[in-house]
Amino acid sequence: MRGKLLATITLAATLLLTGCGGGEQPAKTEDKPAATSEVTLKIGATPVPHAELLEEIKPDLKAQGITLEIVEFNDYVQPNIALNDKELDANFFQHEPYLNDFVKEHKDVKLKNAGGVHIEPMGIYSKKIKDLKELADGATVSIPNDPTNGGRSLLLLQKAELLKLKDGVNETATVQDIVDNPKNLVIQEVEAAQLPRTLEDVDISIINTNFAMNADLNPMRDALFIEDKTSPYVNIIAVREDENRDEIKTLVKSLQSDKIKKFIEDKYKGAIVPAF
Repeated sequence: MRGKLLATITLAATLLLTGCGGGEQPAKTEDKPAATSEVTLKIGATPVPHAELLEEIKPDLKAQGITLEIVEFNDYVQPNIALNDKELDANFFQHEPYLNDFVKEHKDVKLKNAGGVHIEPMGIYSKKIKDLKELADGATVSIPNDPTNGGRSLLLLQKAELLKLKDGVNETATVQDIVDNPKNLVIQEVEAAQLPRTLEDVDISIINTNFAMNADLNPMRDALFIEDKTSPYVNIIAVREDENRDEIKTLVKSLQSDKIKKFIEDKYKGAIVPAF
């Protein structure tokens, strides 16, 4: 009887020690934060300034678990096609009027504006004259051949008092809307990316700032005439219509940060203007 009682007491003590953490039990696992899953965003962009701005926010996104992969383009068509075909997660090269026009012309393309970043004032450039007052009768002018930038360039020529358009026309203006051409300008429509190359052959060219800067033209120094800061052509991040991921919102927020505003102001010195 005494032996059974001793065995019972020993067993109870063992159970008590085990329940209090003694004995050979597995070590307690400390609570750890859940591992952050890495996400890669593939963004299509033209080299200057869009890819430069994206490079600037790469470290900030990396710290938030987002790896930014930048794919550079030198035209205004393929970035939208690639985005629509899900080869990209977003693109950054265009303003909203161009996007809206592109979507109208390509019925199978479903893209939208996810947020505006900056304005790139369009300018008039020349390698043959130093002032628009020197422009001769019959001078040649190259402008973008896409509808919105073509119309935008004609509006700029009108603002520079080089021609007059029909009343009420907007960025959809075409050369057929010219009602007064006192200098008999000869207008040549060229793919936007190729406009800097035409400067050797034409008297003046209307060039988008990104392509001007890519050709080492400084809009504030080299442009004979330039859009002012009231330009409505804000460059945007474009995404597919069904896009609603948090990482895309983080991308836009990073591009609309005080850091990027300062970067734009310091690096481009007025040639590019923050739009947020």
